[in-house]
Amino acid sequence: MYNILICDDEKDIVSALKIYLASDDYCLYEAYNGREALKIVEENEIHLILLDIMMPEMDGIQTLSEMRKSRNIPVIFLTAKSEDTDKILGLNVGADDYVTKPFNPVELLARVKSQLRRYMELGAAPEKKSVLRIGDIELDDEAKDVTLMGEKINLTPKEFGILRLLMQNPGKVFSPKEIYGQVWGEDAFGGEGTVSVHIRHLREKLEIDPEQPRHLKVVWGQGYKAE
Repeated sequence: MYNILICDDEKDIVSALKIYLASDDYCLYEAYNGREALKIVEENEIHLILLDIMMPEMDGIQTLSEMRKSRNIPVIFLTAKSEDTDKILGLNVGADDYVTKPFNPVELLARVKSQLRRYMELGAAPEKKSVLRIGDIELDDEAKDVTLMGEKINLTPKEFGILRLLMQNPGKVFSPKEIYGQVWGEDAFGGEGTVSVHIRHLREKLEIDPEQPRHLKVVWGQGYKAE
């Protein structure tokens, strides 16, 4: 399922776009100004943005310029026919396409699908290869930083190594022996218990309820995984 953010200060337009996109299996997010849009992008994995140019607080051009400092998400500008100069400026600062109001639903859907296909299947550059995200957890391998809901979390080197291994392979189950071998770089020889202690510490630092973790999960009799 693709996550699409619709950002327009006119609620009627947001509602109409949601209706147009409802025929496909998209998860839709809403924002009504640029600041709201940037916050949603920071907190969620967004695959495409429909972004209005003329908005209060922070317009579409400013929003896109700020977002392009760290994100390569496809952006389709929503423009009025009279905004030709803004269309050109938007494309120059990193917009991928634009659609003109009033919208032709067929054209809109075609442009959305085209941008998603290019981004997800035809080799569009990822946002940043060193950054991994699962839910509210973000790991920056270059900076060696881990944040939870934007707040920095201090991990030991071994905790960081375990988390990186699991986040690099979401859904894959690693046995304690495999984790020890890859993170410690040596045969376990009884080190499986050490792994379980480190996993417990990671849950205490990163899970809202460590007893019922949402992301760092045990598969009984097999090992651990991130999801």
